[in-house]
Amino acid sequence: MKSSWTCRVLGICLGALSPALGYGQESIYGAPSNGAQTYQNNFEQPQQQQFYAPPEAPQALPAVDTVSATSYYNLLERVEALEDEAVAKAAEEACKEVDIIAKPTQKWSGRVHFDYWNIPDNSPYANALESGDPNDAGDDFIGFRRLRFGVKGDVWENMEYKIEMEFANPSNLAFKDAYLGWNHLPFLHTVLLGNQKRPYGLDHLNSSRYNVFLERPFVVEAFNQDARRMGLQSYGVSDDESWNWRYGWFLMDDLATTGGQYDDNYQSEIAGRLANTIWYDETSGGRGYAHWAVSGAAAFPGSGGDDRFRTRPEARTANRWLDTGQMDAANYQLLGLESVLNIGSFSLVGEYMTAHADRTDGDPDVNFGGGYFYAAYWLTGEYTPWDRSSGTLGRTKPLENFWLVNRCDGCKSYGWGAWQVAARYSYGDYTDQDILGGVGESVTLGVNWWWNPNARVQFNYINGRISDSGLAAAVAGTDAGWYNLYGARFMVDF
Repeated sequence: MKSSWTCRVLGICLGALSPALGYGQESIYGAPSNGAQTYQNNFEQPQQQQFYAPPEAPQALPAVDTVSATSYYNLLERVEALEDEAVAKAAEEACKEVDIIAKPTQKWSGRVHFDYWNIPDNSPYANALESGDPNDAGDDFIGFRRLRFGVKGDVWENMEYKIEMEFANPSNLAFKDAYLGWNHLPFLHTVLLGNQKRPYGLDHLNSSRYNVFLERPFVVEAFNQDARRMGLQSYGVSDDESWNWRYGWFLMDDLATTGGQYDDNYQSEIAGRLANTIWYDETSGGRGYAHWAVSGAAAFPGSGGDDRFRTRPEARTANRWLDTGQMDAANYQLLGLESVLNIGSFSLVGEYMTAHADRTDGDPDVNFGGGYFYAAYWLTGEYTPWDRSSGTLGRTKPLENFWLVNRCDGCKSYGWGAWQVAARYSYGDYTDQDILGGVGESVTLGVNWWWNPNARVQFNYINGRISDSGLAAAVAGTDAGWYNLYGARFMVDF
């Protein structure tokens, strides 16, 4: 049949072509065709580059041993035992006592603040406050603002001490921090007995080593003159350092130059402060944080003469320009609010304080108060650290210290240090009823040049206004006056 002959012819043709197909596969792929017969040609083929990689034989999967239920649960028990041991060790470390101290330790410290204040000829009102003469501005100041030297340390495992002396006025030496204390106490944490800072006024609780401006604001200095008093105070901080507190009992007399008092009228006060760091950026190492605090005091000056608020014009003038005099107050109550926001190189700080005095002999009660706020910015990229355990400013470390040296090639190498600019507005009102202590307001512009973490130079310019002071009005014949002040400070601490 036709179909059978056609199939035969097709098969003969394919049989004739099969050697050529087999050769083509070898020359292209470098491997023989599956199932095709290989023919030996009577001529040598050129060496061909091998592009074909023969597949490897599949590897057998490794055998897996089965685990019994008993072995599995034994493993779980061992893991749980290790976890319990780790937790117990962590708890032991948390509660571990401080290292044994064989004998009392000591660490020496000090600070040197050298100031210059220029007091130009101001308005008759301001001149009268400084010199008593409307036509005389008073004298400039040049000298040591602070010259301190002290030692602190531990006494055995749970006690501490500190003694710090002020030598800025050699004819009238005074001690600053001077106390003994107990640490690691239940509930009370740390308790200090002696001369120490009263717990209100953020700008006073900050160390003068780190403050942004040369002198403290009206309201902080007036309500808390020289800050330190003899007392018994407890200090505490939460485990995560988000909360800290201090509270205690104090004598109101400043005993820094006498060391004690002989008096049955103690003129005492109780005071406290609760502070909260509501935000602290751990990732950036503290370049961002926010803080708030509330503080207060109840004071009982009696007839001892400590019912008086007074302060200088935020500069080292000879006289205090705001002064209530003695108010004959049986007691007074103090309230303070404070807040801080720091984002990178920018800081914003504010504080408000008020006092209400209950007076004797039918005199009307009086109220005083004021506040301040300031903004500061680091031009060189640093930031102002925050101490969460105390709720106060910390020490700035310049990204590059200030230095200047000659090089071998005749050129000079130098570092710029850290530069900060700041501006502050401050207000204090100490006139009410028959008390004419005066009203002060000022704007201060500041520049801080940090040479290294322990040395810097500060420059301040102050433009202010004083009014409603009974003393100045009687001398100058007017009720207000403007003034300008210029200050500089060179300082080191160790």
